[in-house]
Amino acid sequence: MSANFYDRARLWLKAGDGGNGVVSFRREKYVPAGGPDGGDGGNGGSIVLEVDANLSTLIDFSFRSHYKAKRGDHGQGAGKHGKNGDDVILRVPPGTEVKDANTGELLADMTTHGQRFIAARGGSGGRGNVRFASATRQAPRFAELGEKGEEREIILELKLLADVGLVGYPNAGKSTFIAAVSAAKPRIADYPFTTLAPNLGVVYLGLEESFVIADIPGIIAGAHTGAGLGHDFLRHIERTKVLIHIIDAAALDGRDPVSDYESTNEELSLYNPDLAQRPQIVVANKMDLPQAAERLGLLEQRVVQDGRSFFAISAATKEGVTPVLYEAYRLLQEARTREMRETDADTVVISAVEQPRERLSVALRKFNVRRENDVYVVEGDGLRRFMARLDMSNPNTMRYLQRLFGDIGVYKALREAGAKDGDTVHVLDLVFEYVE
Repeated sequence: MSANFYDRARLWLKAGDGGNGVVSFRREKYVPAGGPDGGDGGNGGSIVLEVDANLSTLIDFSFRSHYKAKRGDHGQGAGKHGKNGDDVILRVPPGTEVKDANTGELLADMTTHGQRFIAARGGSGGRGNVRFASATRQAPRFAELGEKGEEREIILELKLLADVGLVGYPNAGKSTFIAAVSAAKPRIADYPFTTLAPNLGVVYLGLEESFVIADIPGIIAGAHTGAGLGHDFLRHIERTKVLIHIIDAAALDGRDPVSDYESTNEELSLYNPDLAQRPQIVVANKMDLPQAAERLGLLEQRVVQDGRSFFAISAATKEGVTPVLYEAYRLLQEARTREMRETDADTVVISAVEQPRERLSVALRKFNVRRENDVYVVEGDGLRRFMARLDMSNPNTMRYLQRLFGDIGVYKALREAGAKDGDTVHVLDLVFEYVE
């Protein structure tokens, strides 16, 4: 990664815990039978990623990588709800992919300005004792603890949102080309790896005829394994729909143009086989130099064998550049039409969008029972989430939990699994003896 372009970051996130519910009873002078009035705890703050079109790198995350949201306040008497913790909003540039640092799973693809993704969800506040009052339990002396906020380690990877990508060896003339066709002002010099960061430019051909072009730093032999700038910038090609392959036809560095063409395509294919199938325009550059014509015939013959468009230009003088741009636009339109045709118009495609968490009241009833030696084990995500919020040292809580197990069918499931009087049952960290 270059000194001024940051396209990868690793973040450690901790969402806020939910506040605890409270056990409280009305103690007013003229209310002789005051009932429970313990309020709920507030929800913990979440950590949210939001796309900001004004950003172009992940440099802000080079200064700070740990983020923690505030917890919710505890509930209070008189039915007072604890204050919710504030969310932490982290802004990222368009084209940012969010991945789980441990599994590599794609969590979200952030492409549109204003798009949001909850990277770490805050814990729900615990319910106060007023929420557990019923006709048969008029004075509950227990409340819920707040749910723990999610902890997550993620990786952000920026992949530029460009329609057309420029590829080729260092010094082939990519920076000169993008400077000639757009308002981009890349640094240009005659030594390898002058371009240490991708450059973006907008090509305008006419009303409603424009596209974004990216100059990807030089790809050399072994780039797919990380050689040269390797993995730092190969990822930016993946989103492009059309490639313009710039080749130094004058061979000023002593390389063979045909070998350059074959080597670059091999690296693209090894990095991502799909790139080898992407529409590609091959451009022989530096035709303003006399030696360029010597190898032009062999290069054109090799490119035509692959069924690709071939152009001879001089980016320095802009000679022959315009036809290349119109060909790129034509191929781009074809690629867009093909994408639309392949996508079922009646199907809404949601890529890596976070699904809302299932309601706890529903999740509680989704569990399984298995026998492990002489012990029956009851497992379920809903049970895990719910029991983490209970104070097991409170006997009133335990009486409530025993009744809940009957309501959601735990005892019935144990009986169907073959449990008999005296058998040991594990429900997460809770151990008890089954009694019919």
